[in-house]
Amino acid sequence: MTQWETYTRLVREGRSVADLADTFGMPEPMVKRILALGNLLPRIRSLYAKEKISSGTVRHLTMASKSQQRAWLALFDDPQTYCPQGNQLKGWLFGGGAIRAEHALFDVEASGLAIIADLFGDDRYFRDSDAFWAVQLAAIEDRRLALLVDGWSDVVVLPKGDNFRSWEFRQAAKRKGGRIYIEVRDSGEIDIHEGYVTAKEAARLDKGEKIEAAPKAARPELTARMQTYVDLHRHAAVRAALTGHPAVALRLMVAHAVAGSPLWNVRIEPQAAKDEDVRESVEVSRAGTAFDEKRRAVLALLGFDAEEPSVTGGNPMPLAALFQRLLHLPDRAVMDVIAIVIGEKLFAGSAAVETVGLHIGLDMAKWWSADGAFFEGLRDREVLTALVAEVGGTEVAAANAKEKGTTLKAIIRDHVEGINGRTKVEDWVPKWMAFPPAAYTTRGGVGSVAAHSELTVPETEGEPQRKAA
Repeated sequence: MTQWETYTRLVREGRSVADLADTFGMPEPMVKRILALGNLLPRIRSLYAKEKISSGTVRHLTMASKSQQRAWLALFDDPQTYCPQGNQLKGWLFGGGAIRAEHALFDVEASGLAIIADLFGDDRYFRDSDAFWAVQLAAIEDRRLALLVDGWSDVVVLPKGDNFRSWEFRQAAKRKGGRIYIEVRDSGEIDIHEGYVTAKEAARLDKGEKIEAAPKAARPELTARMQTYVDLHRHAAVRAALTGHPAVALRLMVAHAVAGSPLWNVRIEPQAAKDEDVRESVEVSRAGTAFDEKRRAVLALLGFDAEEPSVTGGNPMPLAALFQRLLHLPDRAVMDVIAIVIGEKLFAGSAAVETVGLHIGLDMAKWWSADGAFFEGLRDREVLTALVAEVGGTEVAAANAKEKGTTLKAIIRDHVEGINGRTKVEDWVPKWMAFPPAAYTTRGGVGSVAAHSELTVPETEGEPQRKAA
């Protein structure tokens, strides 16, 4: 029995890497390397042992699936075909879009994005580069807004892949109108170039002239934090309400299976948010609590551990055994399982959330109410004034138009809770979170409204529901 076979057997028996290192008197990194070789096809291990391929090539092959390893061997054995090795192999394995986890501006673990690591344990990459860029670009926008708040006249985010040509610019202090340019590399890296103006503007500064501030892009109505808050609460409400509409859940699941979605890959919606209060807000909401109760009931129904965080993935039951269990459940019970599974896989902030909410006539007031995290996320004065007008009337809004944001928030809260002499507004829900959603300004930047605009089939009132064949 070879060394890696011995180590692999011991790991399967429950021994940790640290245990093996202590037992055989070697560093943990060396143990990891030996175990990594065990993931390779015998032919690849043989090529490495005979020094026909480099250690760098073997390192990248430890990240390859068995099918990818077989495909690579076919290229290696064909003298007429180019076979990628070394760093070129990494691009071949990841489709040319390998992005290292260390380049993320966001919390990688909290994002819920799938990570793949070489079995040597040194390099980590995002499995889905498109999913990475969706989160990374939102983090870049957060950084841009923070720099503007810090007093910079302008912060320019260059299109992904465009280089910052320093020879076309001159350095200038913030007080003289210097800008920040953010360079977004295809590798996922972000370079921030602080305090620059164009060469022409620099010439004007040399003459003692002032430069005109570049026109600022329209500020989105919702910040990234607030958009996350809105999306997650509306998502929580839709999936909780969906438990009462199993026939709809079945059809939604079939649609996902046929057409696919960013989550249809044995992955669940992580409901991730970088702010702890936003995550907690969703977890303890009426919708979050109701869905969790139904999920625990389904876990018990399937014989899973009640502490499993989700029904989808993570449970130890093999597929065939789970299928046999489902065969013995009545249709009603299977429908309950389907509603939970599709709720876990429904993509937050998507047009699918809009379609379901509209179709089942979701009333957000039954699932959501304003809380501390909601008020903490409100920062825009124009939006705050519009909310005051909505809950208190135009006269109240006009009388407090020049008040600070904290005062405007207090007025909104007083009307929502019916305290401090304010008339209580029953079942109030801001426009962004309603079904259908709407905005308070014309500036754009409301994800729920944008998702709603993707719907092309109008909802027909009174149309009878068709039964499944």
